Amino acid sequence: MAEKLTDEEKEYYLLVRRAFAALAPFYDIVTVPFFGVRDRVVNFTNAQKDSRILDVATGTGQQAFTFAKKGYEVVGIDLSEAMLNVAKKKNKFRNAKFEVADATNLPFDDSSFDTSSISFALHDMPSSIREKVLKEMVRVTKREGIIVIADYGLPKNKISKFLIYHFVAFIEAEYYKTFIKSDLEALLSKNRIMVIEKDTVMHGVGRILKGINNKLQ
Repeated sequence: MAEKLTDEEKEYYLLVRRAFAALAPFYDIVTVPFFGVRDRVVNFTNAQKDSRILDVATGTGQQAFTFAKKGYEVVGIDLSEAMLNVAKKKNKFRNAKFEVADATNLPFDDSSFDTSSISFALHDMPSSIREKVLKEMVRVTKREGIIVIADYGLPKNKISKFLIYHFVAFIEAEYYKTFIKSDLEALLSKNRIMVIEKDTVMHGVGRILKGINNKLQ
């Protein structure tokens, strides 16, 4: 039996489908500030050459393409068919494929991927969805495989922290506020992702966390 959705989760799915259908044609322009982060994510992941990679919430495929350029076999999934249509039109890589899928219920067998990544998407989710997504990433990633999360952070400087928080809160969905105030590392640890390396990007506005999948056999 399918798990019953909360009202907040229903609202989230409705918002995603409507908002990203409208945003898809312009998404690459909106996310220009993140372009430099894509290479950082791939280099930081440092996956073995023959790794099979899952890019969760791939959107228009920018992160997936960056993995593909390095020769990795990558599958990008997203809930928005409109976003994936843009990704498929731009796709020039035989080693990159895209599928419409709900990240809380991935259509892949256990341990299907060597590495999983999700970039600037967790902050767009209610906390319940966020945790379900991480659990699914753990499930489909091999034990002791790499899981990489790139998302918003906050600078250490108090003034910069104040300004960045209020600016991003203004332009992002309401879930950003709960995300940025939450303990992301604790959430990862709870879901058997052991953080082994961290990096900051965009002068502290973003962060990349690299973890090892410690799921039970």
